[in-house]
Amino acid sequence: MTILVTGGAGFIGSHLCEALLQREHKVVALDSFDDFYEPAVKRTNLAKCEGKDDFSLVEGDIRDADTVNTVLHEHGVDVIVHLAARAGVRPSIEQPVLYQDVNVGGTAVLLEAARLHGVRKFIFASSSSVYGNNKKVPFAESDNVDFPISPYAASKKAGELLCHTFHHLYGMDITCLRFFTVYGPRQRPDLAIHKFARLIEAAKPIPVFGDGTMMRDHTFIDDIVDGVLRAIDKCAGFAIYNLGNSHPVSLADLITAIERALGKKATLDRQPPQPGDVDRTFADVSRARKELGYVPRTALADGLPRFVNWLRSSGQ
Repeated sequence: MTILVTGGAGFIGSHLCEALLQREHKVVALDSFDDFYEPAVKRTNLAKCEGKDDFSLVEGDIRDADTVNTVLHEHGVDVIVHLAARAGVRPSIEQPVLYQDVNVGGTAVLLEAARLHGVRKFIFASSSSVYGNNKKVPFAESDNVDFPISPYAASKKAGELLCHTFHHLYGMDITCLRFFTVYGPRQRPDLAIHKFARLIEAAKPIPVFGDGTMMRDHTFIDDIVDGVLRAIDKCAGFAIYNLGNSHPVSLADLITAIERALGKKATLDRQPPQPGDVDRTFADVSRARKELGYVPRTALADGLPRFVNWLRSSGQ
């Protein structure tokens, strides 16, 4: 089976490519190597994949229909795992048009190409941000997600709607996965755990937005990859699943846990809350557990030391 992973050189994508190769699938990674963060870092992410007979890397943009159609035709793709996106809540407020162009337009290009080339399975990476400031916890897939509070969140909700439309019109099997704050080795440098750990390690102050009560459901990369693999195996009809850890942690407690993993104290730079940031995320994973067999196994106390080991050995 040949699987196309868009955003294959990214944090989640590179881990997924490795896991798919271990399963002896043929893997095609499509990545634009944009400058959201250093492209050289993304190339390093694929070090374990490069040179393998069953791995191909294509540099290109998901908005380029010619590129996407050529990839599907030349490689005979059976499954698309669509991870590529313009990422980040706060940057999306500054560049809302770009985020809709990449995240919504690019998803439409991929779905249409999949239809034209008879790709029957499509996995779409959505986000816990679609829940907005949902008052009910934990967040369930049946909850109303009509009130996003950032352009990024709106683009992910729009992607889910496009996926449902293509399933309805063309009978494509499509699964949308709502990821909850993924962390681990190779995490993007702009995300909290990576940013905080890097600054604490360098004895620099860390920016803390709000009063420290904001909560996030941090999910280790291995658990996310396991969930994606299960979604590929069981992709049928149209479905939406939360992939999270189901143990939200406050920002204050997260900082304490990072200090413990590093063996160093943080200097806090208190700043006002940021627009677009939700108050908390908390995944109800009962549907994923029942239908996919998904069980998150990595507690934050176990995942953070693994991240710190990678951070120190990688020099990032």
